[in-house]
Amino acid sequence: MADPARVLDLGRRRYAPVLALQRALHAAVAEGRAPETWLVVEHEPVITLGRNAKTSNLLVSSGLLAARGVDVVEVERGGDVTYHGPGQIVVYPIRKLPRFREIVPLVGAIENAVIDTLRQFGIEAQRRAEHRGVYVGGDAICAVGLAVRRMTSMHGLALNVTTALDYDRLITPCGTPEFGITSIAAQTCRDVARDDVRDALLESLAGGFGVTYACDVLAPGAPLPFPANTSLELA
Repeated sequence: MADPARVLDLGRRRYAPVLALQRALHAAVAEGRAPETWLVVEHEPVITLGRNAKTSNLLVSSGLLAARGVDVVEVERGGDVTYHGPGQIVVYPIRKLPRFREIVPLVGAIENAVIDTLRQFGIEAQRRAEHRGVYVGGDAICAVGLAVRRMTSMHGLALNVTTALDYDRLITPCGTPEFGITSIAAQTCRDVARDDVRDALLESLAGGFGVTYACDVLAPGAPLPFPANTSLELA
């Protein structure tokens, strides 16, 4: 029987409170106080800087970014510079790993689930061993960046659904100037419903990881459900 996992669809949120929720859930899952949890979210515009981020890949000053309403946040995931914003589906799997060597297969399983999802929308995509993520030809459609601490994962994937594709004017996405960027909408030349992509993606992830989901969709503006026994305030 597949192991149960909780899915929380947070809707559209700013990045900072969701990062705080991730970290609180990570501690709770690592300590056995909470079940495996997958967060689904659409972020307000934000640029995240991974552990290997190069400042040269940030193409606009922090002052100009702030004036445009784009947050900049340093995070503990691997990788370089990544943009999140409206029109993306972001998924953060917070799950205990049975063995440390499961990290690379975890990334591969995420990429395979995204590729399977895209195929359902008529899009053929590929992995690249030298640059993690999912690509359609020479264009990135999904970024993947994880952190694993205390044998528990956090951070995850960002899939472009109807994302505005001019964010490469702000950053060099993932530090790879040789690749462009694309989205499901750009590839299919039609409007794509976020919930349709979310459902297909979650189904592919469930199959790839052998889990079943108990889903909970938060109403717009509802407080984030921080785990018990944490000092974090609801945001």
